[in-house]
Amino acid sequence: MNSIKYLLTTVFFISLVNLAQAQQTDFYSLSAETIDGDTLHFSKLKGKKILVVNTASKCGFTPQYEDLEKLYKKYKDDNFTIIGFPANNFMRQEPGTNEEIKQFCTMNYGVTFPMMAKISVKGKEVHPVYKWLTSKDENGVMDSKVGWNFQKYMIDENGNLVGYAKPKEKPFSSKIVNWIEGKE
Repeated sequence: MNSIKYLLTTVFFISLVNLAQAQQTDFYSLSAETIDGDTLHFSKLKGKKILVVNTASKCGFTPQYEDLEKLYKKYKDDNFTIIGFPANNFMRQEPGTNEEIKQFCTMNYGVTFPMMAKISVKGKEVHPVYKWLTSKDENGVMDSKVGWNFQKYMIDENGNLVGYAKPKEKPFSSKIVNWIEGKE
């Protein structure tokens, strides 16, 4: 009788684990509209480390665009990329259209890393990418909240969320550079 009880308990727990894993979304199944209106399928980023950043043009952290671009240029040939997501969620600090945002980023910071169309990073209208980044049920790793503009999420070469850096943390912080260089 005990062995049947043990077997049923084991099967039950294995089923729960499988169910939890089945609900998680694969990062590479996601996509987003680029700032130019095309679709970027994240499956094209397999094998790269990805830094996902919510951006804004009228924020105290906006000058981070300069270091983000430098970081991108330094490591883009080492299977690394940055994806910028303009968002107007914090004190309406990204009021522009996609065209205006692109022009601002290009003219003021020479941004060449991929920029996406403006989205919402929280609330009822949260974009699926940010739902994945902030929900353990989606990413299988952790829950988090986007605290402000320029929060940086780190995705490894296998599409796994490995952590994030708060908005105040600069792009060339040891946490981000060590992660890119595999020294974390």
